[in-house]
Amino acid sequence: MIDLMTLCAFNAAYAMTIDSDSLEAWPEFFSEDTHYRITHIENENENLPAGIVYADSRNMLIDRIAALRLANIYERQRYRHILGIPAIIEQNSQATCAHTPFMVARIMAAGQTDVFATGFYKDKFVKSTGATSKANPFGIVLKERIAVCDSTVTDTLLALPL
Repeated sequence: MIDLMTLCAFNAAYAMTIDSDSLEAWPEFFSEDTHYRITHIENENENLPAGIVYADSRNMLIDRIAALRLANIYERQRYRHILGIPAIIEQNSQATCAHTPFMVARIMAAGQTDVFATGFYKDKFVKSTGATSKANPFGIVLKERIAVCDSTVTDTLLALPL
């Protein structure tokens, strides 16, 4: 079983990896056959699978970061995550499902700071079968992370992962 403090430490390291622009390490928090999606609450409540961002493998996440670094053109920005305590929804010897509230501020290159996204992570954590990494030494990975945003309006400048 995965304990609450491990989930908190994992989420803190996950957010720090994005917030510190260490994006190449971000995929290390996911299983090889992960499911990552950013959606909004209405789509989630209606079980609509479409997402603003969708990936069904760690390799797709790696490709997303490579595209951000090499191909996409967007205004320089960074995020600051504020995370709540995970609520464990279901747990067994195979996996732990949890919901974690988040707020993400976006800081633009000129210094303007706005609340960019609020919502919750709908997660399925599993024990890692591979080696741990410097970014993720916790022995767990995300089999699934759905970032469910409260607003149905999404800024077209959703460049970085949530």
